Amino acid sequence: MKPNRTSCQHKRNVTREEFIGHIESEQAAVRGFLLALCCGNKADADDLAQDALVKAYIASAGYRDEGRFRSWLFKIAHNTFLNHKASCRTMESIDEARTLISPTAADSSFEHQNLYLALRTLPPKERSAITLFYLNGYNIKEIATITDTSEDAVKKQLSRGRDKLKEKLEI
Repeated sequence: MKPNRTSCQHKRNVTREEFIGHIESEQAAVRGFLLALCCGNKADADDLAQDALVKAYIASAGYRDEGRFRSWLFKIAHNTFLNHKASCRTMESIDEARTLISPTAADSSFEHQNLYLALRTLPPKERSAITLFYLNGYNIKEIATITDTSEDAVKKQLSRGRDKLKEKLEI
């Protein structure tokens, strides 16, 4: 009986140059993901992105080239967001969230302002699930991996988040 080649092959570590190339190609996506999680606050999103990229570089020795770099990087960015206390503050209403708008808010005068304000009213886990699913196109299984939770939990977070957004946005 021949051994299964795929089970005998080991994933290889990426080189420093490959890692930098991955970061350069995914940096904008990470910043966009964090901008949505930070409800349009560009300064917070940039700070978190920088922290996440530094953490990714430090952890790069443990990354194996499996073709899932973006998911691996988003997981680091997500955890960085959850550990950042100011980004996780949940507002009761859109009006309360509106009081926090600063001049650095990315969309303060554009069409996404109400969405960012409504996202700020969601608990961080629901905000993450909604952002990953609708704004970044991840499926439920991928979101479960990124957020270290079960697929059922992701489904519940999406359902609750959608219901709350519909209510807040009066859709």
